[in-house]
Amino acid sequence: MKNRKWIICSAAIFVLVIIAWGARADAPAAVNNAEKQFNAGNYTGAISTLEAAASQNPSSADIYYWLGRSYYETSNWDQAVANAEKSTELDPKNSLYHDWLGRAYGGKADRDHSFSDAKKVKSEFQQAVQLDPSNIQARKDLEEYCLDAPWIAGGSKDEALEQVNAIAAADPVEGYAARATYLREGTKNPDEAAAEMRKLLAAKPKKIDLYFDAAAFFRGENKPEDLQAAIDGAAQISPNDPRLAYYRGVQAVLANSNSTTAEQDLKAYIASTPDRSDWPSHASARDWLGRLYESQGKRMQAAEQYRAALQLDPKLKEARRRLEKLEKSQ
Repeated sequence: MKNRKWIICSAAIFVLVIIAWGARADAPAAVNNAEKQFNAGNYTGAISTLEAAASQNPSSADIYYWLGRSYYETSNWDQAVANAEKSTELDPKNSLYHDWLGRAYGGKADRDHSFSDAKKVKSEFQQAVQLDPSNIQARKDLEEYCLDAPWIAGGSKDEALEQVNAIAAADPVEGYAARATYLREGTKNPDEAAAEMRKLLAAKPKKIDLYFDAAAFFRGENKPEDLQAAIDGAAQISPNDPRLAYYRGVQAVLANSNSTTAEQDLKAYIASTPDRSDWPSHASARDWLGRLYESQGKRMQAAEQYRAALQLDPKLKEARRRLEKLEKSQ
């Protein structure tokens, strides 16, 4: 009888262990599913998937990392910070997690105008770089923080330049982009910055994001010919990348050519892509649609697009300026 009870008890324990192991084993599957939802722009779906997985896998740093990123995309800064903090607590030596925690603190600091959160941004970026000196994205984030922040919050052009030099030493082509940012934002020398970006294009990088870095730069500098060169380079790597439609539309507006195609491209980008922080925003696409309509004399349609852009992103100063000008003239 005792042996039988022992056997039954052991079997029950074994079943519980298997169930618990199975729950933990589901963590990678849940993360994979959430990543698909995330990439499709279904951030609320990804959050639901990950929160359910977190209840069964409370020790999975990866789940909390993706929860933090999903909340980041919805601009829920409190939850983005809470989950990103949890990921770094569970895996304190993960450079990627610290970099995204820094970004989450940045969103919260901007919303709350918080000096203490701003200081945490720099600290996390520094931690990410210390943990993995080859993490170029973390170095770029640290560079941009040092350029943008006031000195009282840790801004420093010297420290930004240190990151530029470290990036260039690790990857010369990435270094062109980093130095262009420094020259434009740090020393206010857009011509030299443009020269660095042209070096990047001439190097024909294999990373498509570098072409989009160049495209964003030349868009900001109103240089349609250089923007076209960046578009052509990106298209050679991935001709079906959805971001190409946005930049083709912008390039046509800047060059004052192919207005019909520009409208189609910008509308297609808005309709077919998720609004995500690392891609051109839908607000920006609407802003450029407004500029297109304004150039065509379609004032009411232009104003409509500017209002839609500002509803999505009230910080778009150029869209606000153009809208106010249109409203005054009416």
